[in-house]
Amino acid sequence: MKAIRGPIRSGDRHVIVVDKDNQLLYELYSARPSGQGWTASSGAKWDLKSNAQRPKNWTSADAAGLPIFPGLVRYEEASAGEINHALRFTVSKTQQGFVSPASHYASSSTDPNLPPMGLRLRLRQDYDISGFSLTNQAILRALKKYGMIVADNGSNLYLSGAPNPRWDDDDLHNLGKIKGSDFEVVDTGKIDK
Repeated sequence: MKAIRGPIRSGDRHVIVVDKDNQLLYELYSARPSGQGWTASSGAKWDLKSNAQRPKNWTSADAAGLPIFPGLVRYEEASAGEINHALRFTVSKTQQGFVSPASHYASSSTDPNLPPMGLRLRLRQDYDISGFSLTNQAILRALKKYGMIVADNGSNLYLSGAPNPRWDDDDLHNLGKIKGSDFEVVDTGKIDK
């Protein structure tokens, strides 16, 4: 959950900007500083006053066509003990399909055993979180209540967080004890293509 900065770095290179005055969210993918501005491979603009989704088969800065910012784990929420939204996560392989609210897929695989983009998982209610730190317990309670949504391809069961120097990376690694079998699938509709 650390930011990697600089013109020579690799990775998805997301840039996220929230315009609080106009209630707009801008997200870029593969962004690089260029002169006085930025260049990017793709980008999306979100109206924060609306619940409108991207049109079918449109991507965004995320492979699933979802906004990144709303699904990030934020230190301020986790350290306060309550996260009131679903979280975004990645898996290494997905199938050629998506489930609403996603609008896009990033795979050519037709394997029905792979998750589609937009699939929502929820941590089982009987999963014991008492052995985790208070910060991690807040994350796990959010996973029990709101779940997490497949947003992109990447490391398996990787939650994305907003950069903050107060995160304790060693403590966050304890979340790696949780396995896929500790979750249940939330049926949110049919798989679309």
